[in-house]
Amino acid sequence: MHIVILGCGRVGSLLGEFLDKSGHSVAIIDQDASAFRRLPADFSGLTVKGIGFDRETLETAGIQRAGAFAAVSSGDNTNILAARVARETYSVERVVARIYDQRRAEIYERLGIPTVATVAWTSSQIMRRILPLGSDELFRDASGYLAVGAISFGPMWIGMRAMELESASGARITYISRYGEPSIPNADTVLQDGDQVYAAYRTDQVANVVRVFAHGPREA
Repeated sequence: MHIVILGCGRVGSLLGEFLDKSGHSVAIIDQDASAFRRLPADFSGLTVKGIGFDRETLETAGIQRAGAFAAVSSGDNTNILAARVARETYSVERVVARIYDQRRAEIYERLGIPTVATVAWTSSQIMRRILPLGSDELFRDASGYLAVGAISFGPMWIGMRAMELESASGARITYISRYGEPSIPNADTVLQDGDQVYAAYRTDQVANVVRVFAHGPREA
C-alpha cells in the first residue's frame, strides 16, 4: 500500500521508517528539508518538501494512489486541513490526524476525521504506570476519549455483583473472563476471586475508575 505522511518529526520519521521496512511504499512531506535527516540512510521512500495541504505537494507525494494518509506535523490546523483534503478531495480510505487539543479532536472525530489526541493519550499512559493495580489498556478510540482495558479489582469486591462495581466506578463492564472462559455479565453476575474484568471507561476518569476497582468507593 502507498502511504503518505505529513510531518517528518519524531513521530513521522518513526512511522516512515517502520512502514518502509514493512514493505509499504512511503512518501513523507515536510516544509523543512532538514527534517528528512531523521530518516535512516536506507530509507527507500520519497521525501517531498512542501506544505502538507497544498494539492501540488500532495500529488507529488502520490496522494492519488495512496491507501492511507497520516498527518502528524506539529500544527493542529495544518494536520486537520491536510486530513480533510486527503479525505474529501482525493478520497483516501484511511486518514488520521494527530491533534494536541483534545477538545478539537472530539469535534473533528464527530465530523468523521479520525484523530489521535496526543495529550490525552500520554496522560493515560503515565497513569497506567504509576497507579498500584491499574488497567491494561487494550483499545482506545481515535479521539483518545474512550478506552477498553483489563482492570484489576480488590478483594472487597469479591462476592459483590458486577453491576455494583459498574455503578460505583462509572465504567461499563464489557465482559468477564473466568477460568479462561469469557462471558457477558448480567444483573445477577457475582464477582469471584480470579475473575479478570474487562471494562470500557472514559480516559479522563481512568484514575478514579482504577481507584474504585482497587479500593472500593469513597465513603460518604
